[in-house]
Amino acid sequence: MKGNHVVLSVILIITGFILALSYQFANETPNSQVITERQWKKEDELRNQVLFEQSVNRNLSEELRAIQAEITAIEEEIAFQERTYFNLVEDLDKLRMATGSVGVKGPGIEVTLTDAHYVPEGENPNFYIVHEFHIQTVIHELLVTQAEAIAVNGQRISNRSYIQCVGPVIRIDGNTSFAPFVITAIGDPDKLHDSLHLPGGVRDQLLSDQIEVKIEKKDLIIMDPYLSERG
Repeated sequence: MKGNHVVLSVILIITGFILALSYQFANETPNSQVITERQWKKEDELRNQVLFEQSVNRNLSEELRAIQAEITAIEEEIAFQERTYFNLVEDLDKLRMATGSVGVKGPGIEVTLTDAHYVPEGENPNFYIVHEFHIQTVIHELLVTQAEAIAVNGQRISNRSYIQCVGPVIRIDGNTSFAPFVITAIGDPDKLHDSLHLPGGVRDQLLSDQIEVKIEKKDLIIMDPYLSERG
């Protein structure tokens, strides 16, 4: 009987050990499943958060591109307005110079027209003096060659100026002027000089009319503004 008790005791111990392991395994398995589920849930939340942040970043990037495009458009508009403003100011300055409303200075040329020193006997003296059309011919050629400002004997010529011949003298805007007539023009000296020296051009026409012509380039010419109250 004692041997049977020992065998039975061993069997019971083994059985109890197996039951204990089974119970422990049964208790640990749900905990392991719970932990895995929690981890998956956490990972899913993190994944969703990352996707959300990526979506926000894309939206912000699109907004940034839109803002940059708007800024670029504004900068281009400002640059266009600045160019327009600069051109308007430049045109206004040129207009003021052309109308003679402001004093100007710069390089240019000086054209001196002098009556003929010798009048053949029996000839009409009027054929050997400077007339208004001679002056007007020079002025017209200078304007065509883009002279910025013109004066005759120091008197500024404006877009409303008129020149009249009264015997041996010239009246410019009602002011009397005597020969020699010095026509000054501000502009490109070479361009103005060459335009007057074209073959068959202004200089040759003046010489054929017995007018003495002297043309000089000048580094600096200073002109006062046109005074509308003069005369």
